[in-house]
Amino acid sequence: MTLRCLPSTEFATGCMCGGGEPLWGWGPRVPSPLLLLSLLSTAPLGLLGEETRQVSLEVIPGWPGLPQNLLHIRAVGTNSTLHYVWSSLGPPAVVLVATNTPNSVLNVNWSRLLSPEPDGGLMVLPEDSIQFSSALIFTRLLEFDNTNMFDAAAETPGKPYPPYSLAEFSWNNITGSLDPATLSATFQGRPVNDPTGAFANGSLAFKVQAFSRSGRPAQPPRLLHTSDTCQLEVALVGASPRGNHSLFGLEVVTVGQSPDCPSMQEQHSIDDEYAPAVFQLDQLLWGSLPSGFVQWRPVAFSQKQGSRESALPCQASPLHPILAYSLPQSPIVQAFFGSQNNFCSFNLTFGASTGPGYWDQHYLSWSMLLGVGSPPMDALSPLILGIMAVALGAPGLMLLGGGLVLLLHHKQCSEYQSIN
Repeated sequence: MTLRCLPSTEFATGCMCGGGEPLWGWGPRVPSPLLLLSLLSTAPLGLLGEETRQVSLEVIPGWPGLPQNLLHIRAVGTNSTLHYVWSSLGPPAVVLVATNTPNSVLNVNWSRLLSPEPDGGLMVLPEDSIQFSSALIFTRLLEFDNTNMFDAAAETPGKPYPPYSLAEFSWNNITGSLDPATLSATFQGRPVNDPTGAFANGSLAFKVQAFSRSGRPAQPPRLLHTSDTCQLEVALVGASPRGNHSLFGLEVVTVGQSPDCPSMQEQHSIDDEYAPAVFQLDQLLWGSLPSGFVQWRPVAFSQKQGSRESALPCQASPLHPILAYSLPQSPIVQAFFGSQNNFCSFNLTFGASTGPGYWDQHYLSWSMLLGVGSPPMDALSPLILGIMAVALGAPGLMLLGGGLVLLLHHKQCSEYQSIN
């Protein structure tokens, strides 16, 4: 992934991405006329509605005595079905499958899934209906000592502490957090072995939410979702950092059958109404359509009520291939894809040496969308369209008014008035 976000010196708290152009911050910005015209011409496309799907959440019952930790989200459309299979067996992971029939079903063989060779333990039937499949694995929680890091050009955010392997976490029974009304469930866990007591009062949570129609969440970054997407919010709460100014991050692994890693795209906008002071949207794309995507804004929050004051910049490392033996095994990924796969890895790190941080309230959250097809396209918000209409229309009205004043004044001065 060709993306690197670093703290900006131009803004109080900000992010410099790509070739050094400031993409989010609280400084003034003057968009070019060409950008304004292009955004105006494409804005109506973002208002088009998406297909409404019948969405259901189901906890797949496992063996007695084991935590219920396999969540199946099934989104049925007119002639297609999306399957999201989330699990905390091993490290948290999701398998995404898109089929060309509304009648495809998930089949789980628990005895095989929990065996040392889980191949074939997770299937979507009929197999010939599958149009796309991939997976994400969240392998490690990263922590860096950022106490003395003031170099914005540094390649690493600080001295790394030993990472927390998420395969060695104990995860809750998700049936207690399942909410059919909001189509959501939460995987919450903490390390099995915690000799320092860092997670004595803390936890790491993965909140999964599906959607039956288009819309936006109430809290920033308010990513535009459709019925073809599923949202993940990762929240680190109450854990004691190992340094006074620790930065946290995630190691994320993508899984696919193509030898190439997914590609990364950056979208820039002048509109930050939905995510204040963030002018960039990042997308990870698999192959050609129909394919999958991951979408997020390069921002996290250090308070539960996300706001500009609690926004943290992000840093994302490039995608690179990684060997399977160096990764903790995900049973659901191996059960569906088998052992012959191509893995790519990248890190996401949240925070900077200045500004707000996890140390403020021992809270950190970050959100992403996972889906199939064309990623949702942000249209200009009504507020920005109104501002642009006033900004572009006001000069014309002033010129017109000034011309009328001059014309009337000239007419009055040219009339002959007798002295008597």
